[in-house]
Amino acid sequence: MLTDKDNLLRRLHALRSEHRDLDTVIARLTEHGPMDHLQMQRLKKRKLGLKDEIAWLESRLIPDRTA
Repeated sequence: MLTDKDNLLRRLHALRSEHRDLDTVIARLTEHGPMDHLQMQRLKKRKLGLKDEIAWLESRLIPDRTA
């Protein structure tokens, strides 16, 4: 049975993979001349959303340290 932590780690891995894929797509679209600015804006917004969700998951996985 998967634990809550295992589920969070799987989700984190999937989000990081999608984030890397978006990096590649954005770079290729930028290199190849004329681009659809609306599409680029949507891709960048999705990438930013992924970054936020990754940060949130990482904060959930790292235990708080009290001084």
